[in-house]
Amino acid sequence: MSLADNISAESTSAWSDVDAARFLAEACRKLQAELGKVIVGQDRVIEEVLAAIFARGHCLMQGVPGLAKTLMVSTLARTMDLSFKRIQFTPDLMPSDITGTDILQEEPQSQRRQFEFQKGPVFANMVLADEVNRAPPKTQAALLQAMQERQVTAGNRTLDLPEPFFVLATQNPIEQEGTYPLPEAQLDRFMFMVLVNYPQREQELEMLKRTTGSCDEPVSRVVDGRRILELQQLVRRVPVGEHVYNFALDIARATRPNESGASDFVRHWLSWGAGPRAGQYMVLAGKARALMQGRLFVTIEDIEAVAPPALRHRIIPNFNAEAEGITVEQIINKIMSLIPRGKGERLL
Repeated sequence: MSLADNISAESTSAWSDVDAARFLAEACRKLQAELGKVIVGQDRVIEEVLAAIFARGHCLMQGVPGLAKTLMVSTLARTMDLSFKRIQFTPDLMPSDITGTDILQEEPQSQRRQFEFQKGPVFANMVLADEVNRAPPKTQAALLQAMQERQVTAGNRTLDLPEPFFVLATQNPIEQEGTYPLPEAQLDRFMFMVLVNYPQREQELEMLKRTTGSCDEPVSRVVDGRRILELQQLVRRVPVGEHVYNFALDIARATRPNESGASDFVRHWLSWGAGPRAGQYMVLAGKARALMQGRLFVTIEDIEAVAPPALRHRIIPNFNAEAEGITVEQIINKIMSLIPRGKGERLL
């Protein structure tokens, strides 16, 4: 029997925040256990994706083909009992293939013809945009508009997307052929860019044994859409100390080369830094991470854990960084090492 079946129909709004936080922490442990039946390793990836979901954000997962990104998302939808649609992005994909289109229909009785809107695959709780950077910019923009507004406009009608609504997009590295890199303004719509790396040797060996055998272990439902919406509201209520707000703000401002007091290496390696949305997402994701670990308060460590996925697609290295072989990850780590962690301290 699933965790969701063991929980009564009582809304979490009738619980204390402590009880709701315990439920979320237990749900996360169950979700990770269920995903572990199908996905070997990738614990950090799973944690970051769950934090984004409970913080009501979208994720961009980047990695080379064959690392189970698609399988991870489809399995996650089953464990959360959510409607799931997969869109394979290709160079000939049109915006209407995502959002839907008007189709001319004939009524059998009156023989009258009229246009009827046929909903596209974006009308689902969890949408997997597979290889999103293989579609042209116009098609990418159609999905990203739905992500931002959680609505689709068709003619003179505006239709709401189902709640909860998440987009988990996968992206091949842009140096591979046949890709259209997402513009920075569109990348900013994603809460996290999650890097999916190759598994370790022991994990890959276990993967080989599982995927070449006949055993296919089913996964169980852990939470449903209604419960996720309630837990998202709980995330918003988690208190944050002033020093944690300042820490997240200092990180975001330290990435901006034109900011007063910016470090020399930031001016030398970055052409553009993170905007205010980076700080907002770091705080929200920090709240979600705190609850996932059973805490009703956010720590500096929570912000440190969520800062890299919140920043790596929001800072733009310049030619100097590329010429010197400096990666985004190295720049983020260097910035993080310079931010004061004490209460009341401010770098910028």
